[in-house]
Amino acid sequence: MGQAGCKGLCLSLFDYKTEKYVIAKNKKVGLLYRLLQASILAYLVVWVFLIKKGYQDVDTSLQSAVITKVKGVAFTNTSDLGQRIWDVADYVIPAQGENVFFVVTNLIVTPNQRQNVCAENEGIPDGACSKDSDCHPGEAVTAGNGVKTGRCLRRENLARGTCEIFAWCPLETSSRPEEPFLKEAEDFTIFIKNHIRFPKFNFSKSNVMDVKDRSFLKSCHFGPKNHYCPIFRLGSVIRWAGSDFQDIALEGGVIGINIEWNCDLDKAASECHPHYSFSRLDNKLSKSVSSGYNFRFARYYRDAAGVEFRTLMKAYGIRFDVMVNGKGAFFCDLVLIYLIKKREFYRDKKYEEVRGLEDSSQEAEDEASGLGLSEQLTSGPGLLGMPEQQELQEPPEAKRGSSCQKGNGSVCPQLLEPHRST
Repeated sequence: MGQAGCKGLCLSLFDYKTEKYVIAKNKKVGLLYRLLQASILAYLVVWVFLIKKGYQDVDTSLQSAVITKVKGVAFTNTSDLGQRIWDVADYVIPAQGENVFFVVTNLIVTPNQRQNVCAENEGIPDGACSKDSDCHPGEAVTAGNGVKTGRCLRRENLARGTCEIFAWCPLETSSRPEEPFLKEAEDFTIFIKNHIRFPKFNFSKSNVMDVKDRSFLKSCHFGPKNHYCPIFRLGSVIRWAGSDFQDIALEGGVIGINIEWNCDLDKAASECHPHYSFSRLDNKLSKSVSSGYNFRFARYYRDAAGVEFRTLMKAYGIRFDVMVNGKGAFFCDLVLIYLIKKREFYRDKKYEEVRGLEDSSQEAEDEASGLGLSEQLTSGPGLLGMPEQQELQEPPEAKRGSSCQKGNGSVCPQLLEPHRST
C-alpha cells in the first residue's frame, strides 16, 4: 500500500489542472455582483481620482523665503522719557525683517542706572538676611540683580532685611502700566513677502501681485478679495487670531501667521493662491506667572565725566511667527511618458542612459576603428589596391545578365553608351 501511494504521488506531479466556470442564471446573484462592481468603480472614480486626485504626483518639499517689514509711528510723553517719537527702528526687534519678529507694545523704563551699591529687592529669597554673615561677599544673588557685598541692610525695628549688592542701581521697578505704552501699535501695518518654489516641478510663485506700479503697495490692504496685497493691519491680525489687542499688548503674546500653498499644477499658475490663517500660539487662557511675552534690553550712554550709565527697558509685546507650508500636485509621470503625443520628449528628459566603463571603452574603440576605415577610403590608396579616384563599375557580364535586353521595350544604358576608340 505504501508503494502504491508513492507511485500515485509521483504520477500526480505530471497532472494538469484547469479552472471550471459555472454560469448561474440567477438575477438576484447577478444583480448583487454588478452592484459590487459598480461600487468599486464608483469608489475609484469619485474618491480616488476626483476627490483625492490619486492620478497626480505630489511635491511636499516646499522651499520658502519670508521677508517682513513693519511700518507706523507712535508718540509718548512720560516723566521718565519725556516727549518721544517711536518709529520702526525703536519698536521692531530684530530690524532686518525675518520670519519671526517682535513688536514692542508696552515698556517698563528704569532710567539713569549706574554701577553702584544698593539694597536687593525684597522679593528675592536669596537676598533676604538677618545679619551680615548671611550675605557672603562676592556671592551672586540667585535670580537676583547683583553680587553681595557682605552687609545686611535692615530697616528700623525690623528683624530681617536684604543684602547690599553691587549692581546697576537703582534697581528695576516692579510696577507695570495698566494700559499699553504704545497704544498706536494697533494701527501699525505688517508687510509679509513670501516666495515659494516646488523643486520637483520647477514651479515658483510669490504672494505679491506682479505689477510695475510702485504706488500699489502703498495704498492696498489685505482683504478677502485682495489676497495679493500682503499688507496687514496689526490690530486686524490680532482680532483674526481670536484675541483682543488691549489684552495682548499689555502683557505680550505670540501670534502665528500661517501661509498655505496647496496648488493643483494641472491648472494655470494663476490658479495657485496663498491662503492665510491666524492663531494665538501661547496659552492665552492661562494666568500664570509666566504668561505673556517680555524681555529686557538697555541703551548705554556716558556722562560728561566719561562714566557709563544706561536706561533699562523691560519690553512687553507681540511676537509674530510666519510659517509657510503647502504641496504641489501635478499629473503623474505615467501619462507624461506613455499617453500624450510628446511622450518621447518627456521620456528622453526623464531617463538618461548611463554606460559602464567597459561599455564606454568598447564604444570608443569602435568609433576609433570606424574613423580609421573612413579615412582610408577617402584619403588613402583605393580599395583592394585600386588607384585613387578610380570608379568601381559594374562588370559587363552583370550588365548583360540584367533584365534589360533588346526587344523588350526598355532602353538599356549599355546600348546608349558611345563606342570608345581603340
